[in-house]
Amino acid sequence: MRFRRQHESLQKDRKAVSPAISTVILTAAVVIMILVAAAYANNFLDARMAENEFSANKQFMLTTGLQVDDIAWTIGRTQTVRYTNRYGQVKFESSVLNYSFEVYYNNGLTWEQVLSNMTGIILFNMPVSILTMGNNYFERIFPSSSSSFLQNGTSAPVTHVFVVEKLPMAEESYTRIVVAPSIRMLNQTIGGASQTSYFKFYLASLNQGTNPQLSQSITLTGKDIIKTIRSGVDKVRINVTFPYTSQGYDSTFFNFKSTSELVDVPSGSVVEFYVGKVIVSLGLYI
Repeated sequence: MRFRRQHESLQKDRKAVSPAISTVILTAAVVIMILVAAAYANNFLDARMAENEFSANKQFMLTTGLQVDDIAWTIGRTQTVRYTNRYGQVKFESSVLNYSFEVYYNNGLTWEQVLSNMTGIILFNMPVSILTMGNNYFERIFPSSSSSFLQNGTSAPVTHVFVVEKLPMAEESYTRIVVAPSIRMLNQTIGGASQTSYFKFYLASLNQGTNPQLSQSITLTGKDIIKTIRSGVDKVRINVTFPYTSQGYDSTFFNFKSTSELVDVPSGSVVEFYVGKVIVSLGLYI
């Protein structure tokens, strides 16, 4: 009798949840879990794809830096490097570095500035909202063993390739792969009893070309070569300055070992400076 009364009481309980409502609630909960899992999987996939793209474009930027050396010393020579991108973008920034060359003569008391040249840089920018390494992250790709902008030897590079994330900057926040011109130095001694030492310095100067956006590529063209010679030199000093420091392109961005390099050469040396002008066109395929 007591059980019957309890059963009748449950049947009359209007606060109980009907089977139909329970089914709707369970279905909604399952749908929400599926949507959350799908969003997580999509974000995870996007992150992995962004990492793969960034890694692949490290090699692309390294290839671009090596191509600069092939182009800079042959007027009229052209080379195109292709790339693929979904999240990042390639950009050229003009006149970011300024290199100046000075010499000290064995019969002089002051330094003479021989030439000064401004050059741009090439960047592959990935928004930090998609891929971040952490603020002030820096990774040197090439050359990996030296942070000096002055490199010595026939196989020495004329560009530095590195990864940098520096916040804040004047433009949007990016993790960047950078190709920045550096300087190659060569030296040799010629002659018999009366020997003369020759020192040669090479700088590839990157200049803005066209941006037609016809393809995912960078086209490099050798435009001109400037040669300057000085004799009777005792010392050479090379300085680098950063005209766009206010926009974040300062010494911490490039992370060179020093902003000034002094080279003591044998007294009376002949010094030659070469500046190869390279035109950088984005999206142009030849």
